Amino acid sequence: MSVGRICLRDVDIAEGGESVLEVARRMRDRLVGTIVVVDGEGRPVGLVTDRDLTVRVLADGKDPRTTRVEAAMTREPKVVSEETPIEAALARMRAGAFRRLPVVNRDGKLVGILSLDDVLALLAEEFGQIGALLERETPHPAAG
Repeated sequence: MSVGRICLRDVDIAEGGESVLEVARRMRDRLVGTIVVVDGEGRPVGLVTDRDLTVRVLADGKDPRTTRVEAAMTREPKVVSEETPIEAALARMRAGAFRRLPVVNRDGKLVGILSLDDVLALLAEEFGQIGALLERETPHPAAG
């Protein structure tokens, strides 16, 4: 199964010139912990997480009203294409200790985001279906 089949398509984005305060409020309002930073053509150029805001802005005493997202984001995020098999995406997550990967189309434009939570939810559903199948197919002694 490909990443494009399970990734979240409604992605919260920002531009590098936005203030950290604007982005933090968007994260709060949308109940998300990660925002993808895109360039003018919709290509991912960075990720900003709630942890980035804490470590790179608040802990350093920077003003969130004047600090720009580009100063707080993780640059050049690893991405996967829609066609990438889930196993390959998981390998990339493991190798880089990432919990989320932007998903891009053939032109490199952002079309979704894959989170480890999405993959775990899919696996849990699959295991549940396998368990139900095993239960149906397992012989049970006759009641007597």
